[in-house]
Amino acid sequence: MEGHDPDLQLRKNDHLRINLEKDVQSELSNGLENYVFEHNALPELDFEDISLRSEFLGKVLGAPILISSMTGGTPEAGIINLRLAEVAQQYGLAMGVGSQRAALQHPESSDTFKVRRSAPDILLFANLGAIQLNYGYKVEDCRRAVEMIEADALILHLNPLQEALQPEGNTRFRGLLKKIEEVCQTIEVPVVVKEVGWGISAQVARRLVEVGVAAIDVAGAGGTSWSQVEMYRMQNQSRARVAALFRGWGIPTAHALEAVRKAVPELPLIASGGIRNGLEVAKCIALGASLVGMAGPFLRAAAKSSDEVGGLVEEILLALRITMFSVGAGTIPALRTIPLQRVVRS
Repeated sequence: MEGHDPDLQLRKNDHLRINLEKDVQSELSNGLENYVFEHNALPELDFEDISLRSEFLGKVLGAPILISSMTGGTPEAGIINLRLAEVAQQYGLAMGVGSQRAALQHPESSDTFKVRRSAPDILLFANLGAIQLNYGYKVEDCRRAVEMIEADALILHLNPLQEALQPEGNTRFRGLLKKIEEVCQTIEVPVVVKEVGWGISAQVARRLVEVGVAAIDVAGAGGTSWSQVEMYRMQNQSRARVAALFRGWGIPTAHALEAVRKAVPELPLIASGGIRNGLEVAKCIALGASLVGMAGPFLRAAAKSSDEVGGLVEEILLALRITMFSVGAGTIPALRTIPLQRVVRS
C-alpha cells in the first residue's frame, strides 16, 4: 500500500515521549478567557440534584467529557489506553484511541488499541488520518479500524500542517473531501471529522456537513502544538526552525467553536484544544458544544496511574457542577441555554 510507513511505530514512540517530556504548548490561548458567565446569586437549585448526564450520537454519557484521541501502537501506549478506558467506564465518559494506522500496518500492535474489555459500555471512537484515503486506504480499511476495537463511531483526523512539517509527511490533500464523502455514505457507523489542534473553520465545517459527516470536533489551538512536537523530532536544524515558526498557528478553540456553531447550527459539535478544567468545559457547552474533549491532561495523568486519571476526572466534574450551580443550570441542556458574556482584556 502506498501509505505504508516503515518508521510509523518509531514516530509514535517519539510523539508519546515528546508530549510527556517537552514543552509543546501552543503560543495561543484557547480563547475561553474572553468569555465569562454572569453569576447567579439565587440559583434555585440544590447542588446535589445537578445532573451531568448527556447524550452524543445516540449514546447516554455520565458527563459530556471525551478523553480525546491520543495514542496506541506501542506497549506503553497500550497501558495508557487501558488506564484511560477503565476510568471512562467508571464515569461514563467517551473515549477515542490514537490513529490506528499503526495497527493496520502492524497487526501485532492492535492489542494496544483494544480497550473494550475494560470499557464495555463507553462511547468509543476509532481513529484514522483522513489523508490516508489519498494514499491507498479504502472504506474497508476504515471498517477494519472500527471493527478492531468495536467502536461506536469513526474519527477521521485532518492535519495538513503537521504532514507538511514532517519530512515523511503525506501532503497530497487534493480530492480528499470526495473520499471522506465516500466513507460517510458507505460505513455503518457515524463519521466524525476533527483537526489535531489548529482548528476547523466555518467554511470547512460547511463543506464537511455537505458530504455527510455526523459531527465535527473543532479541535482548536490553545493546547498541544503539534508543530512543536515535530520540531523536537527534527534532525535537520533548518527544518526545526521552520517548525518553530508555527507554534502560534491556528484558530483558538473558542473562536472555532463559535464560528462553526453559527455555520452549522444543527450539527453535533465536540470542542477540544487546550481545555484544562471543568469551568472551561462549561464555557464550551454554553458556546454550543455537545461534548468536550481533553487530551494532554489525561495523557500526563495516565502515564502515572489509573488513580491519577480518576482524580483528574473528579476535579473536572466538581468544577463543572459548581459552575452549573453558580449559573442556575441543573442539567447539561439547561447549561446550553446560559448566555456567555464576551469581555475585552487589556
